[in-house]
Amino acid sequence: MQCEDEGVSPSQQSEPPDISSHTPDPSPQVIRLPRLALVGVVLLFFGVCFPALSWPAAFGWLFIVPIAVAFWVLRVRTTVSSEGLAMRRVLGSDQLTWDEVKGIHFPDRRWARVVLNDKTEKSLPLVRFDRLPVLAAASGGRITDPYAAAAEADTTPEDEE
Repeated sequence: MQCEDEGVSPSQQSEPPDISSHTPDPSPQVIRLPRLALVGVVLLFFGVCFPALSWPAAFGWLFIVPIAVAFWVLRVRTTVSSEGLAMRRVLGSDQLTWDEVKGIHFPDRRWARVVLNDKTEKSLPLVRFDRLPVLAAASGGRITDPYAAAAEADTTPEDEE
């Protein structure tokens, strides 16, 4: 039995394209602080050591500060999936399905806020406007990507008169 592609080199055979670095992954996305932020926690710990070790009775409580910051770095996150949103804060967490979500808005230079059907709002920890393509891909199209919409508008040919 002969292969139909006998004379075709492997580079000319059709293969599905690899996932591009510009194509967001549609799987659930976890938005959190990078683990590199723990380096700052270590520096904070060393900064606290000097007063806390020199006069422990007065400044010993300062060791709580780097521990609290490390806990915040490791705990706070937002997970976006096709089922909904999961927000984890320092104290407590929330889970929302997409049926409960009316929209998302971005107040002045702050984290995104999700607007629920009952017109209440909840913050999305660590989600900024630059994460919209990731949110759009992970939400299964429930959140629109304004960057992609602008790119589509630029590539569509205008009507010729």
